[in-house]
Amino acid sequence: MIFFELFYTFFLIGLFTFGGGYAMIPMIQEQVVGKGWISSSALTDFIAISEVTPGPFALNISTFVGNTVGSPFGAVCSTLGVILPSLIIIIIVAIVMNKFITNRFVKGALNGVKPIVLALILSTALILLIKILFFNGQSFQSEFSFDKKSLTLLILLFSYTFISKKINKKSVSPICLLGISALLGIIIFSV
Repeated sequence: MIFFELFYTFFLIGLFTFGGGYAMIPMIQEQVVGKGWISSSALTDFIAISEVTPGPFALNISTFVGNTVGSPFGAVCSTLGVILPSLIIIIIVAIVMNKFITNRFVKGALNGVKPIVLALILSTALILLIKILFFNGQSFQSEFSFDKKSLTLLILLFSYTFISKKINKKSVSPICLLGISALLGIIIFSV
């Protein structure tokens, strides 16, 4: 039963999420944490791991959650659930591509969805930032404590990115930034 429930939950998440993996975080949190499958702090860890793991974010996080809740077969069920809606929609869009793109209602709908996707992504980023800096990864109901190490790491990474962009006139490589953040994390959090 849990395998069907994993498939169905992630199918709905994949079906009703616009804007990619980050836009689905509030929905994943509501469904997965709300059902008691994983804790809020475990979800925060899964988000971080999914971000640094190669591959699409939505695929990674659904696989991690599915594996935690229902073993490797649970990972397969949740992964299939999250990708199946996109696959079906892409096949339908490919069939009717020309009429679909030029339709003014479709253009209007997509333009109308953009602000909501941006708001979902920004609210998720803000919630995660507040949670990491002020609640040490615990739930919002837990005791408030300011995490100086996380703030130090955030300031160091932001400063490096900002200075590097000003000096080199180009963006910092994400791979380089991940390596630097991992090294700084080891140094800062092991002290």
